[in-house]
Amino acid sequence: MITDLLSQVARRAQVHAALGDPARLAIVDRLVLGDAAPSEVGGELGLSSNLLAHHVKLLEQAGVVERLRSEGDRRRTYLRLVPSVLGGLLPVGHRRAPRVVFVCSRNSARSQLAAALWKRRSRVPVASAGIEPAERVHPLAMATAKAHRMSLARARTAHVDEVLRARDLVVAVCDNAHEDLDPAVQRLHWSVPDPARVGTKTAFEDAFRELADRVDRLAPTVTSGQE
Repeated sequence: MITDLLSQVARRAQVHAALGDPARLAIVDRLVLGDAAPSEVGGELGLSSNLLAHHVKLLEQAGVVERLRSEGDRRRTYLRLVPSVLGGLLPVGHRRAPRVVFVCSRNSARSQLAAALWKRRSRVPVASAGIEPAERVHPLAMATAKAHRMSLARARTAHVDEVLRARDLVVAVCDNAHEDLDPAVQRLHWSVPDPARVGTKTAFEDAFRELADRVDRLAPTVTSGQE
């Protein structure tokens, strides 16, 4: 028991040490609500590539941050936070938006599930859209929603150009959408793997759980209104 306790303390100490530098804490703050490419983080925080690589390496070693390869452009990687490691240490942001719009490639699974989760979690209006929308919502997305006592029976797919309005808070829930959206569209990015590529109930359930966790983190920070 003493050995286990010491191991837990050592693990906590490693996380605290990783967060004990202003630059590394700033990186974590940047990743709280959305994923980002290393170059984006470095540019926003004014860190050189070498210095950024050093800080990210220490955060990765502490298990606070992980890298994912883009499902769109396979040459790109994104940094994402591992919130379970930080527990109650996460900072909370605040923003106003008249509406939240979740966007993915086909608007048939991830963006639909995210919008359904948002309706359960927040009073801020929500919509979803796709870069190249499918003809219908994926049957496994509908089944997954139903398993969690939500319904996508009336959900319809739509093109992003038909949905987006000024001042919407856009959340790209896949790499392709993030990479294909107009750079002028301000957005958050969630690098959630496409469950339709795998096509199993487990893949859709995994995507649902990740979206639920991210919605739970974002929803308390968003209130209705204009920025």
